[in-house]
Amino acid sequence: MKIPELKEKLLQLFPVFEKLPAAALDEILREGTVRQAPAGTVLFESASPCTGFPMLLDGRVRVVKSAPSGREVQLYRITPGESCLLSSSCLLGGSPYSATGLAETEVTLLALPPALFHRLLAEHKQFRDYVFGLFSERLADLMSLVEAVTFYKLDQRLAALLLGKGELVRTTHQGLADELGSVREMVSRLLSSFQDRGWVELGREQIRITDAAALRKLAQP
Repeated sequence: MKIPELKEKLLQLFPVFEKLPAAALDEILREGTVRQAPAGTVLFESASPCTGFPMLLDGRVRVVKSAPSGREVQLYRITPGESCLLSSSCLLGGSPYSATGLAETEVTLLALPPALFHRLLAEHKQFRDYVFGLFSERLADLMSLVEAVTFYKLDQRLAALLLGKGELVRTTHQGLADELGSVREMVSRLLSSFQDRGWVELGREQIRITDAAALRKLAQP
């Protein structure tokens, strides 16, 4: 990606950089590294050191926590125009990653080297506000996840998850299980039950919602 194209995309997706001095933006474009990766790539993994502050330009990234048994729970997703909370936390604390980042689709990101990240944080209030705002947003996401896992039954959480994805949900039973922090067998059993009740129609790697009202009623606390 050429510098003018990268600059245009960066400013479009991350308006915070419009507020920085031109010299700082030039430094970001000069020192940042554009990285592209196909779907399924492990972008970072638990216990590995953080090598930069990534800002997503294209694609989707899942950040998951894995157990020794192989079960996973999705902590949050990163979409274009967003950055990784875990990366900023690791850079600030000098600690390794405590979760794994997976490219859900083909991705393109711009990674700032640690030294530049710390310099921007120290010298520019706008960038500092952006990073700490990221903590606030992701903390709210994680609190919602803790609340869902602690206080809601799996069938309620599955119903809410399906409703949040639209009428036609293109995913696998394993993908839903990963998002819910459950196992495929339990999710498949619940989906079959939903289908028997006429709430959904199951297809190959897709689920069509046929009775949103019933799912909405189930999803209510």
